[in-house]
Amino acid sequence: MNEPQPVPTVWTRRLQIATAVSSAVFTVGTAAQNFLVINLEMIEHSMRLSGLGPSDAAAQAPGLLAFLRTVGALFIVGNALGLLAPRGWTWVFWTAVIVNIGQAAGPLGMIPPVVYRSSIELYGPAGILPTVITDGGAFFVALALVASFARYRTPWARLRRPATGPAPR
Repeated sequence: MNEPQPVPTVWTRRLQIATAVSSAVFTVGTAAQNFLVINLEMIEHSMRLSGLGPSDAAAQAPGLLAFLRTVGALFIVGNALGLLAPRGWTWVFWTAVIVNIGQAAGPLGMIPPVVYRSSIELYGPAGILPTVITDGGAFFVALALVASFARYRTPWARLRRPATGPAPR
């Protein structure tokens, strides 16, 4: 016997659209952070603020920059996949959950505070603006996605029962 297909609620489309719009903003913000803010000068400055000598910072910064840009590129791709949210695919839901939790973890300890200090010292408040928008926003998107799953027990705020009338509110 076939399992009944999940049916949309009034929140299904809203959650999908909000995820797609947020993903577009986070893709641009992560790209700005990855290629405009994070550069060799900022990495070296962060390392010196952490207590590393200038020659050691200069020697180690290129490797760390390559690593951070790789991680950033993965987040750019992950955020871009969130643009597919209106399709309602389950794998996009879980990708969005993982990417947004990962991105939200940055300010919660995954990125050392000295990196933010370095960005502010070099670029002013604009140096952390992409991070505030992407990582802070990702926290709320992840919260909304996880809360919808907890409430409906299925991705995209759908109900696990056959459609017999109007969608519940």
